[in-house]
Amino acid sequence: MSTRVRLHRWRGVNIGEDVWIGYDAIIETSHPELVTIRDRAAIGIRATIIAHNREQQGVVIEEDAVLGPGVVVLANVTIGRGAIVTAGSVVTKSVPPKTLVQGNPARAIATVEVPFGLDVSVKEFSKGLRSIAPTSSQNAPQ
Repeated sequence: MSTRVRLHRWRGVNIGEDVWIGYDAIIETSHPELVTIRDRAAIGIRATIIAHNREQQGVVIEEDAVLGPGVVVLANVTIGRGAIVTAGSVVTKSVPPKTLVQGNPARAIATVEVPFGLDVSVKEFSKGLRSIAPTSSQNAPQ
């Protein structure tokens, strides 16, 4: 277990086994007990998890989920089992299991067949990605 995981547990973050937390990650500074990070999840460098905003409370990062570098996760969000959030994305809504999301706000772009664990090569992971066709609302000008 890394020192970062140990310190976040000490602060009150609920953390499972074999979790990796990158440098400079910010995990809910006021109410760390509102964050749950389950087994084998990975939190990228400089990711930020904000777990409270008025009546919205809590963030759950499920098993085998991966948050890329610089990701921002807002309150009242669950990142599903095996889901991937790409670098720099802002997650405003819950992410279904085995889904790859990106953007601001983060939107589903692919399904994930093989969770991106430490024992999985990039090649093997990439072969398991299946593109999700964009909806007309995703293509509309903002």
